[in-house]
Amino acid sequence: MQKILLVEDDDTIAVGLQYSLTQNEFAVTVCRSVEEAKHALYSTVFDLALLDLTLPDGSGYDICRQIRSGTRIGSNKEALPVIFLTACEEEVNIVMGLDMGADDYITKPFRVRELISRIRCVLRRCQTGGEPVCRLGNVTVDLSRGKVYKNGQDVFLTAMEYKLLLTLVNNRGRVLSREQLLEGIWDIAGDFVNDNTLSVYIKRLREKLEDDPQEPSVIKTVRGRGYQIDD
Repeated sequence: MQKILLVEDDDTIAVGLQYSLTQNEFAVTVCRSVEEAKHALYSTVFDLALLDLTLPDGSGYDICRQIRSGTRIGSNKEALPVIFLTACEEEVNIVMGLDMGADDYITKPFRVRELISRIRCVLRRCQTGGEPVCRLGNVTVDLSRGKVYKNGQDVFLTAMEYKLLLTLVNNRGRVLSREQLLEGIWDIAGDFVNDNTLSVYIKRLREKLEDDPQEPSVIKTVRGRGYQIDD
């Protein structure tokens, strides 16, 4: 059974997540402060850490910074996967976490089913030695830093555009229906994302990534089924 460190000071969220993760066959250790988390990291070997940003004695950044410092915490190595749980949807907060070495982030409020999917995706990528850089023709997605390049040039994506691209990349080779994509990007800024909005974000992504947005080669349309990034 894979072990997850959950650092969350909101009792309602912590109890709900612990229950849901346990139901999905994860062993969960809940900590409510930076200090508690550090003690847990010394005493237990974890497979993944879920870190809330705002904590009573610091932030999830403090824990991630120590994990990524190159200094081992107990038997937990520098490569311990980290996902941030944050109510801060501003892009600067998201980029800061990714630059610090987080593997993913998810903004509150979120659907538990989406979180479980993201956890499994990160674990699968780490366990198989997955390359943190995904190459899609002349487009490169640096998953460890949350950056996207085209022909070596930095491509600016909004938080929503990046999350949509990440949903497709994490399911590379699979056709995702519009409903699955909507679920994947739902509520990044606290608002419901509708079908028309999804069309706008697909269009914007293609304009930024495709050589010819009218004949897309990166984000392909599978008629009657949805969208796909080739494996």
